Amino acid sequence: MNEVKRMSRKAQVDENLCVACGCCLKICPLGAITIFNGIRAIIDETRCVGCGKCAKECPASVIDIIEVNV
Repeated sequence: MNEVKRMSRKAQVDENLCVACGCCLKICPLGAITIFNGIRAIIDETRCVGCGKCAKECPASVIDIIEVNV
């Protein structure tokens, strides 16, 4: 029997370019984003549902929504 791969969407931050402005933190409906040491945003993948609101809100355009295996 063939195994069916399930895919899920998650947000991913380019940590080298994030300026920790907090715009994504404010818009995330599930509270899946935190700012680490005032340096960069971190996504909690267990809470993120990949809605894309953070990526649209990011003024630096450093958040992408990617497909991941579940």
